[in-house]
Amino acid sequence: MKAIKQYLESHGFGQFSPKAVLFDMDGVIYDSMPNHSTSWHDSMKDFGLDMPYEGAYTYEGMRGVETIKTLARAQWNRELSDEEAQKMYTHKAEIFARQCQQTPAQIMPGIKTLMQHIKDNGWKICVVTGSAQHALLDKLLIDFEGLLKEELIVTAFDVKHGKPNPEPYLIGMQKCGVEPWETMVVENAPLGVRAAVAARCFTIAVNTGPLPDDMLLKEGANLIFPRMTLLAEAYHQWYPSACHAE
Repeated sequence: MKAIKQYLESHGFGQFSPKAVLFDMDGVIYDSMPNHSTSWHDSMKDFGLDMPYEGAYTYEGMRGVETIKTLARAQWNRELSDEEAQKMYTHKAEIFARQCQQTPAQIMPGIKTLMQHIKDNGWKICVVTGSAQHALLDKLLIDFEGLLKEELIVTAFDVKHGKPNPEPYLIGMQKCGVEPWETMVVENAPLGVRAAVAARCFTIAVNTGPLPDDMLLKEGANLIFPRMTLLAEAYHQWYPSACHAE
């Protein structure tokens, strides 16, 4: 496959030998971004900050407190303390939790099929998310029983630097015991793609939101799909030839 050959050449790797797939959560495993979009907009408005609905997709993957600090820096021209940012993020999380009760986030169509294919190959499955919201994190192990393990979940609690810093994906690889050329990442957000590319992982973008494909490709995504179902369908078509540079 051309994308794999280009990936190997760009990093100087001799062979692509996947042993683990690292998934983002919001917008990849769950169709949860509409709830995030509304809760970010409404909660920040309560504090006098403007977070456009599409902004949730632009900042997706960044730790919540860092997103708030970034907004305040741009709009208020000052640095928030950790305590101020955490208070605001807690308010956002409360609104998000209420929205999830009213409109629960649905499992993304195609994701369980894809994970089952990966498990059948004997590869590890890891979730790498910037979330610190227990409402979704607790739900993961219930909804994906038999596919996910608690020790292979990376959250905002595990990192000092969230996406777009590569640290979350570096920790994900460490937990899985794999190297970059043994790893695939599935992302939906520009900052997440940037983090995965910085970690030198083969990065697949699934554009489940309103942002243009070009934003994901500019960040370095190796492949892009418009829906998770299409990635699940394509998996068997390209996996047998995925491991070689030729």
